[in-house]
Amino acid sequence: MERLGSYLDAVRSMDRSNVKQVTQAFEELPEGYGRHLEMKLLMRSWANFDPEGALAYASTSLDAKSERRFGISEALAGWAVKDESAAIAWANQNHPAGENGDNPLLVGIVKGLTETDLDAANRLFLGLPKGSARWQSSSILAEKFAQRGVEDGIRWAEGYPQDDRRMRETILGQMGARLAQQDLSATAEWAKSMDDEPGAYRVMENLIHQWASQDPKSAASWIDDLQDSKKKSHAMSELTGRWALLDPAATAGWLNAQPSSADNDPAIATFVSRIQGIDPEGAVGWAASISEPSLREKSIQQAINAWKQTDPEKANLWVKENEKGNP
Repeated sequence: MERLGSYLDAVRSMDRSNVKQVTQAFEELPEGYGRHLEMKLLMRSWANFDPEGALAYASTSLDAKSERRFGISEALAGWAVKDESAAIAWANQNHPAGENGDNPLLVGIVKGLTETDLDAANRLFLGLPKGSARWQSSSILAEKFAQRGVEDGIRWAEGYPQDDRRMRETILGQMGARLAQQDLSATAEWAKSMDDEPGAYRVMENLIHQWASQDPKSAASWIDDLQDSKKKSHAMSELTGRWALLDPAATAGWLNAQPSSADNDPAIATFVSRIQGIDPEGAVGWAASISEPSLREKSIQQAINAWKQTDPEKANLWVKENEKGNP
């Protein structure tokens, strides 16, 4: 603790005159992931007055497996706060993009910009080509825009261009996960109002994941009121998969109360998969109620296989009695 305290004191007063002493104090700390916070402080302080020196140190002196990438990212983040253009130029010169233009070094710059100019960070992000830099940056921006509030988070996520459908789906899902933790009601309204696109289902999944752990009955009531049959079917299956692990009896009661419809088949199949380990006989009965033939047969077979593990005689009798052609 005494050594760490001395290091923190040194890094806070770091300037060109004591770089050697501060880096020496850092190097005396145990190597590896455990000193990432101390490394961040070092890179950010150094980048304030000599970003290229900080980057040279990170590129040559930090452990390539556990520290180098993080150190370079933090130095670039600190540099971007002071001089975005210079930081971008360094990133492009020191990591020539591949054929697809991807440059992971730019993620650090996006990270730094989010701390002082979120709109500038977003502009840089939107200009990135498809690749790992865009994927990593999306998570950073989703967190920051969610922190601004529900309306800003939704506006940012829905504003992502339609031409990269996979990335748009990811961004919408990321935002759904974050906003559901902040405001279930507002996220539920958003999920209900969204157009039919892949990202809408990711939002719904993340909403239900959060809701089911807190109040599955309220989630069930919300699903009951959905007018879009496709969304309702998907939501039923998602809630069933989570609620059945917590309270299979309550889940069964909810499913039994649903109007008879083939749209319920995915939820019933999910329920079968959840209870077949604890009630295989009941699971077989539920599987037999599925309307769609191929899904029904698949679910029955899975439940029968589970049943045979606990009571093969009774399971085989059920199979014999329900074979085609039997009265």
